[in-house]
Amino acid sequence: MRREESFHMTPEEFRRHGRAVIDWIADYWERVERLPVLSQVRPGEIRAALPASPPTEGEPFETLLHDVESVILPGVTHWQSPNFFAFFPANTSGPAILGELLAAGLGVQGMLWLTSPACTELETHVLDWLVEMFALPESFRSGSTGGGVIQDSASSATLCALLAARERATGFHSNESGCDGRLVAYASTQAHSSVEKAVAIAGLGRANLHLVEVDSAFAMRPEALSARVMEDRRAGLLPCFVCATVGTTSSNGLDPLRAIGTICREQGLWLHVDAAMAGTAAICPEFRHILDGLELADSYCFNPHKWMFTNFDCDCFWVADRAALVRTFSILPEYLKNRATESGAVIDYRDWQVPLGRRFRALKLWFVVRSYGVRGLQHHVRRHVELAQEFASWVEASGRFELAARPPLNLVCFRHRGGDALNRDLLDRVNNSGALFITQTMLDGRFTLRFCVGQTRTEERHVEAAWRKIQAVADELELET
Repeated sequence: MRREESFHMTPEEFRRHGRAVIDWIADYWERVERLPVLSQVRPGEIRAALPASPPTEGEPFETLLHDVESVILPGVTHWQSPNFFAFFPANTSGPAILGELLAAGLGVQGMLWLTSPACTELETHVLDWLVEMFALPESFRSGSTGGGVIQDSASSATLCALLAARERATGFHSNESGCDGRLVAYASTQAHSSVEKAVAIAGLGRANLHLVEVDSAFAMRPEALSARVMEDRRAGLLPCFVCATVGTTSSNGLDPLRAIGTICREQGLWLHVDAAMAGTAAICPEFRHILDGLELADSYCFNPHKWMFTNFDCDCFWVADRAALVRTFSILPEYLKNRATESGAVIDYRDWQVPLGRRFRALKLWFVVRSYGVRGLQHHVRRHVELAQEFASWVEASGRFELAARPPLNLVCFRHRGGDALNRDLLDRVNNSGALFITQTMLDGRFTLRFCVGQTRTEERHVEAAWRKIQAVADELELET
């Protein structure tokens, strides 16, 4: 009998190449702070270095790893550099990566409890652990009317919450007969762009997202929200959804949840709370005031992949009433029917999200929680906040720089007093140097620099070096003007 040709990697080859990849990652961590944080390649340069056509014959794995080093690495912006202070962090850790590797090796598709019971039950259990770890409302526990699920991002969580709000407001008729054109949603002028995208996808239309004014701390003004809701009702519109933000992207502004939640309860509006990055801070009791009033929310999310050392993607999303969410998303064709589902004794997470399929994300989160423990996670969050506050004190003491907003946690918004043009040049020169990476926003109509401390391996020496570099570039620009 002729032996069938196989192109698969054997278990022994996998062991050997796997060790090489782990070694490469460990070496990368040791040298990443010496690499330019912002990639220095030009548009199209990576593609130009790649073969025009795919290989006909398989190549040695050593060649693949060599090309990662020579072609891919120069085109990477190093989010895992301790000198990365841009956007919000997307940090990772050894336990998270190993959990992700294990999930990839198992290769399960957890759309139903039946398709991998451990995938579902571990996720439910870890989300309940987080309710305890963060002192979240008991209504979010799986043993109550609510429960938690892991989404890919806060953007998906917002969309899911909005769709459930839409259905609840229309008596669950929108899925059957189309969206009511009178439906309106609300968020502050500082809310993330994902809210605008969600209202577009959900069929409400961008014009029906009403943005509410903020106060001097860039937090939503509850009285302005109440007035807008009443105005819209008088105009014959149907308010259905409010998104409050704990830690806005531009300034880390904290919307007052209790006051907003009271209005939502009185008006019958679904309140979703987006704490994408800042929510991690609530693992420390001294920072839990940022979630005061969360028990009034219908849904809540935060991203362990932003500041809890769990690699992208991992958004934790809870609802106080899972029945509304499941009813919104549930479709059960014959090919998905099974006895476990019909028994009503299990959770099928396909009914808690937009896509059908889902990965075993809970494994990496489980690995992180068990490896660091609550105390280890608290230690790093506290240290990052401390470093950011120290950076803010240097800004205030400098004389030529100023704070654009008082930093509540680990994001410092500041600017040079020389005006927008100088700050734009400062940003470009700092980032082009490769020494660090920061980003910008507009606050009160003025160009503002953002400095966020949250990368896994950032230490005081990295923050000090960043401040020295910023000052040195400012010296150059002042001499030129």
